[in-house]
Amino acid sequence: MPPKALHDIPGRLTVPGHTGRFIHGEKSTLAFWEITAGSVSPLHQHVHEQITYIAEGTFEMQLGEEVYTLHQHDTLIIPSNTLHGGKAITDCRIIDTFCPVREDYR
Repeated sequence: MPPKALHDIPGRLTVPGHTGRFIHGEKSTLAFWEITAGSVSPLHQHVHEQITYIAEGTFEMQLGEEVYTLHQHDTLIIPSNTLHGGKAITDCRIIDTFCPVREDYR
């Protein structure tokens, strides 16, 4: 598959304030998020293991019973089937990996 510039991948609004651009391999998905300050990611869970990287901004993430305030360059591993969600404290750019592929983001 030839290279593709991130800005050439159409953005998709998944929940209010969350625009994602997605790249899918055979076994994983890479997501690039732009999230506006104050936007909420409702609590949810999925079969996918997720690794989150905060590229810019501050994001408050609930993972199970714990709440973490994540800042630029912080990472968080979210195990499969673990309840999680959060809120953008500032405008954020976040990169997530998901394994297996997030078919719902195709």
